[in-house]
Amino acid sequence: MVRILFVCLGNICRSPTAEGVFARRAEAAGLDFEADSAGTGDWHIGKAPDPRAASAAKARGYEIAHLRARQVSRDDFSAFDYVLAMDRMNLAELQRLAPTRFKGTLRLFLDFAPDAPLREVPDPYYGGDDGFAEVLDLIEAASDGLIAHAQTHTRKNPRPSPLPLRRTRS
Repeated sequence: MVRILFVCLGNICRSPTAEGVFARRAEAAGLDFEADSAGTGDWHIGKAPDPRAASAAKARGYEIAHLRARQVSRDDFSAFDYVLAMDRMNLAELQRLAPTRFKGTLRLFLDFAPDAPLREVPDPYYGGDDGFAEVLDLIEAASDGLIAHAQTHTRKNPRPSPLPLRRTRS
């Protein structure tokens, strides 16, 4: 089983979208996984995804409205094999939080979409609806790349999780 945490700033746009898209695509691919999302900030804890993110996701067949924002914690580095940031700012914060004993993968989510036109998933919060569509395009590409990567690498290096996770196959 592969355990993945998607991280953005507030956990109401990009990371819950990534969780929902990845979960649906990974399930369709037959990947044994657990997925969750979190934000480095704490101001949206307990809130549903941004309505524009939920609407854009739903238009493509992904359901994310049931997810609730939470803040990333140091315990997440024990629970997840992959901790994937949407942008460099959040990656830097995660690198600061990560314990030295973290043996998982900590990197940008779009590293799994080498052909994507960007290296960071842009924050659509202050923009229009087209930003949410762009985010979905990037997340779909990175999800497919991550699934292919995980299918190859989890067979070679399985690692049990010491902590239970909140969400499994949304």
